[in-house]
Amino acid sequence: MKRKADEAGVLSVSDTINEHSKKKAATDSTPDLKSRFGPALFDSTTIDKYATEYQHSEPYKHAVVSGLIDDDLLRNVRQEILNNIHFTPKETDIYKIHQSGDLANLDGLDPAALDRLPSLLKLRDALYGSDFRRWIAEVSGAGPVSGRKTDMAVNVYVPGCHLLCHDDVIGSRRVSYILYLTDPEKPWRAEWGGALRLYPVEHCRGEDGKGYKLPKAEWSKVIPPAWNQLSFFAVQPGESFHDVEEVYHGSAESSGDENDGGRFRMAISGWFHIPQEGEEGFEPGLEARLAEKSSLQQLQGKADQLDEPKDLWIDPEQRAGGLPEKRPNAEEETELTEQDLEFLLQYMTPNYLTPDTVEELADLFAEESTLQLSNFLNRKFAPQLLEHLSGPSPAPTNRTFQTSRPPHKHRFQYLQPSATPPSANADLTAYEKILDIFLPSLAFRKWLSLATGLTLSSSSILARRFRRALDYQLAQSYEGDDPQLEYTLSITPTKGWGADEEAADGGAEGGAEGGAEGGAEGGAEGGAEGGAEGGAETSAQEPSTGELAETAAAAADDDDADNVGGYELYMAGDEDDSDASSNLSVEIPASSTHTGAGDRRSAKQASAKRRPHKADPAIYRAAAATGNDDDDEDEGILFSHPAGWNSLGIVLRDRGTLRFVKYVAGRAEGDRWDFTGGVGVIDNEDEEVAAE
Repeated sequence: MKRKADEAGVLSVSDTINEHSKKKAATDSTPDLKSRFGPALFDSTTIDKYATEYQHSEPYKHAVVSGLIDDDLLRNVRQEILNNIHFTPKETDIYKIHQSGDLANLDGLDPAALDRLPSLLKLRDALYGSDFRRWIAEVSGAGPVSGRKTDMAVNVYVPGCHLLCHDDVIGSRRVSYILYLTDPEKPWRAEWGGALRLYPVEHCRGEDGKGYKLPKAEWSKVIPPAWNQLSFFAVQPGESFHDVEEVYHGSAESSGDENDGGRFRMAISGWFHIPQEGEEGFEPGLEARLAEKSSLQQLQGKADQLDEPKDLWIDPEQRAGGLPEKRPNAEEETELTEQDLEFLLQYMTPNYLTPDTVEELADLFAEESTLQLSNFLNRKFAPQLLEHLSGPSPAPTNRTFQTSRPPHKHRFQYLQPSATPPSANADLTAYEKILDIFLPSLAFRKWLSLATGLTLSSSSILARRFRRALDYQLAQSYEGDDPQLEYTLSITPTKGWGADEEAADGGAEGGAEGGAEGGAEGGAEGGAEGGAEGGAETSAQEPSTGELAETAAAAADDDDADNVGGYELYMAGDEDDSDASSNLSVEIPASSTHTGAGDRRSAKQASAKRRPHKADPAIYRAAAATGNDDDDEDEGILFSHPAGWNSLGIVLRDRGTLRFVKYVAGRAEGDRWDFTGGVGVIDNEDEEVAAE
């Protein structure tokens, strides 16, 4: 996002640091640093007050300070940012924000550019000056912090922006802070969102007998933004979990309210690091020990032994009552009997069961390793399911949804198939019939084998509900030694999810009436391009407006200005976005970790065919957004499946491939509903070798 200004006299500054040497942050020699803060901040009674509050705070130690900075100085800072700072829109699986570059490196800017940011320089020097660093150390009890290693940026959240659960643990960080620069003339309203939310942790013992800390699914402390308010806490591996609530769009009723316009959450956020060599409080080897502890905690956090849900593997043959002594060959196993066809016709569109269509699907899957089929459920069963989901109680009446954990990986509601197959005369809803009868059936596995040309084994099935303004699944890589076949049957009954509805409708009609070429290929192209374009386009293009307030208002009023998320992406990873240079604003050197989430995952080396390069697995961008359809593979998106009604996506997932479901925004018309499954793939050649 670019801040516009008069062209005359405004400098164009590169986003790289100039060659002249950096200045160090403020020291004791800098005059009048205390005068840049609010009154009485450094009085002993004030320090004792905040230290006491900090020590007794929950769910983990933190503090909130009102009126931290001299009001006139902070107002000048805010105006300088609005007039001069360049912002870049960024979107990943974990956040959606507008971000400046690294304010700590302001000294690396051209002197003429620095002349436009005098108040911002004063603020930075005050925050990292010795007086306030001692204040932070004394109140938090976290220990001395560095004045040499500085780390801060401006983050702006317009409606639709958010930052999901994480713990800020990266490198040598000791204390995390947020200084709010919301509009001082329009007090922030709690119902606008944008709050800092802190998560309690529970101590769990794993199957290996070791102790682990896991954040609970829900936060317990909410800190709404406020002008000139500082929130800070010690960075603690496996404990300092927090998120930033979505900034919500205004309702149609509130859009005319003058106090509701221009809602954007602007804040300076950053970290105080441990002292560096030569500074007071420096401990040799401490940074290495912290890095080791952080790496260990992150490694433990990746362990899935305490994650919920756990895979519940089902063998369709055993579930059907058969216990074959040995697996039949592929032809015998996948051959659909008359009984199989009669069963599948209760659920599936008949066209997908014809030999010609199945053969076309197998050929397409052999080329692409993906399929997307519209109108998968037939015209008799689909309306029953839609009626059930549109009713007052869409969940099954005799079962309760569980919530997945931990929230720094995912949060959604789920059900798993019943442990035993329902009886023939059981009174089941259409929803339960899919979960307990159709998807776990041997007939469905046979059809999957025919449509993909793969020999399949047991499957793990989930029914998922992603609630709006709440749920998501962050990117996780598949680490199995052998590929896994995965499918998702999207049954989201509401509209407005960013997919190209005309293309999707054409694919649906083709799928139901015109064979696999119209339904599978057309549905895949329409769904994937629509989902990727609708889901990721906002991350690649900057808003045309030059005012943050106008951008926020546009996001609130324009139906196309903000995508509601909820789409599922498979990714090989993508190269970092390069920020475009601005001729109208001061650009601050770029930084990649100013959300706190940082580089949480490393991209996996891909196969030569499907993933030709390493890339950042978090940042994604649609080829359609760049105007070049040929860039689709290079952008790292392997498969996109937007939320929608009655669409089946099938993917052969290799080791290291990332998968996530984007956070469902509060503006969505409803929740995302789907069924998803993973099916083991058997290498027939390996089986034959083993048998010999």
